[in-house]
Amino acid sequence: MEDTIQREKDHELPEIGANIYVGESALNFPAHWVDHAIPYSQLKKCLKKVARELHELGLDPETLRELLNPDETSPVALKYKLNGGADSHLRPKLTVQVHLQDGVPVDASLAPNTRDFLNKIAINLPQNQPAQVEPVTKSPIPDSVKDAAKAETVVETTSAPSAETVDALADEANDKLAIALADEKTVKITETPASDSEQTESIAEPTSNGSDPASPTSPATGTTEGTYEIIEVPLTFDAEFFEMLQSDVNNLDALQMEEEKTMTSEIVALGKEVEQVVKPKRFSKTDLARWRQIFELYLDAEIFFATHEQDHGERSSQVALRQLQWFQDQVAKQNLVKDFKLPESKAAFTRFINLNASLLKNMQFQELNKTAVAKILKKFDKRTALGVARKFPTVVHSDKLLAGTIARDVCAQMSQELVSKVPQLNDYLCPVCFSVAYLPVRLDCQHVFCIRCVIKIQRRKEKHCPLCRADVVLKASAMNLDYELQKYMKKYFAKEVKEKARANEIERGIEDYGPGYVHQECCIM
Repeated sequence: MEDTIQREKDHELPEIGANIYVGESALNFPAHWVDHAIPYSQLKKCLKKVARELHELGLDPETLRELLNPDETSPVALKYKLNGGADSHLRPKLTVQVHLQDGVPVDASLAPNTRDFLNKIAINLPQNQPAQVEPVTKSPIPDSVKDAAKAETVVETTSAPSAETVDALADEANDKLAIALADEKTVKITETPASDSEQTESIAEPTSNGSDPASPTSPATGTTEGTYEIIEVPLTFDAEFFEMLQSDVNNLDALQMEEEKTMTSEIVALGKEVEQVVKPKRFSKTDLARWRQIFELYLDAEIFFATHEQDHGERSSQVALRQLQWFQDQVAKQNLVKDFKLPESKAAFTRFINLNASLLKNMQFQELNKTAVAKILKKFDKRTALGVARKFPTVVHSDKLLAGTIARDVCAQMSQELVSKVPQLNDYLCPVCFSVAYLPVRLDCQHVFCIRCVIKIQRRKEKHCPLCRADVVLKASAMNLDYELQKYMKKYFAKEVKEKARANEIERGIEDYGPGYVHQECCIM
């Protein structure tokens, strides 16, 4: 009866992973996960409001693309930043810097739609200010101005008979925008002190007739330079959009952290359970050999990470699912679960499979949300041309969702707290003969070899370690035998040690008695 029940359980094991992912619509995520998922439809609605708000200001995608183009020679300069404050909240800021004369943009090369936008914002600028050179000092900006929702345009303006005012305003706005006038070349002149406490830097604009370059009036045209304005465009819905998106990403990071803590606790508890069932015991049953085979298959499957030259790095959830199913199939084919001697081992294996299934489901949930973030940012750039898709991941500082570290962290914990509880033979092989390194000889360079390989190397008069080339081989003696490691190998690799000891005896017999030597077990006379 027990065997029948166990066969049914073994048959069900490969289905554990298969039921997790049948398609995005069939992903049965927990309700509290769904509540924290990226609200793509809400963000899409908010994005429409952002596009409408920009369009009402005359900033359609074509206009924005023209103003943001760094190759343009127009004095109009526009910049969009996702400034993170001290509290890590994003404060998007759209600023435009333009050369005006009598309240009108003076660049004749501006496109009609760009000129319409500039004329709209120029209406709110102060007019008829006296032209004078003043040192620009930085003044604190009220918090109300920094808010995303503003009632009117925020303007920083000053008269500019020369281009040094442009640099000062750019520094004040923290945008450092380079103003390059069409068909003109600026020459930097040394700073001259304006007073005992301040200095003014002059920018000379050479003219074709060789007149005074520092003059604010061009002799060829007889017109004044006008004013340079740095304007913060009042946008409401972009701040709402990024506040919503950042809040969702932060909530997902917190959720992923909680799930990671839960899985870590499960790994630690499972590691203690496995440690008990694999302890070598002289007069009681142990499942050490079967758990070693299970973990060998698990490491060969490379479910969540690959380490091959052509196939390396973190796997996608689809590939991880396929590898997990392969692992379960191999365990079932070799009847490892059926051959368990202890009932605790069967329960521990079920917990181990469920742990991997939980990690896989977390990966799937993370991938879906990362895709949603990437798609909405791509759509944002398409409708606004503001280019935030590449900026957002670096500004928002997501440690879990956008970084995609949950699989890496959990797998590292699993390797440290669970897989390491069962010593693997590959970690104790002699690097020369590739069998268990028994009797172990630890050279002065700390590399370990089996005693037969060390003797052969010494007979060839080779003095260098095969691994690090240190001059230590001929110095090795009986003092280099590692007795603690020898006891450990006999405890956890009894079968392999017995085979290696027999092989050493046969090889030594052939050396002593010739190729006709036939090894025989000891007999009691």
